[in-house]
Amino acid sequence: MSVFNYICHRRPERSFFYKGHQFPVCARCTGFYISGIACIILFKYFPLPYNLTTMLIGIILLIPSAIDGTTQLFEMRESNNTLRFITGILGGIGLIMVYEMIFNFIALNLI
Repeated sequence: MSVFNYICHRRPERSFFYKGHQFPVCARCTGFYISGIACIILFKYFPLPYNLTTMLIGIILLIPSAIDGTTQLFEMRESNNTLRFITGILGGIGLIMVYEMIFNFIALNLI
């Protein structure tokens, strides 16, 4: 059993394949991880402003992924890997923005 089994469902129909090999995580998680890692690196050199607007933008960027995932979960519609990947990218950016604001809040209030 792979460590990836604990962080993603890895369903083949919801995953990308390259040269016949399935990605270690699904399309949405691929978007989350790619954009999350890119944002961590980017925000190190270009820090986000610490304010409520940044937090709200982060939350708004998480909404498309939540809607896409929830509507699939309740079988209201079937998404596709392109949409999953795009909502994953937006969600990854939003998640890191929210984390940054939470960590800044904790750090500023512990000093």
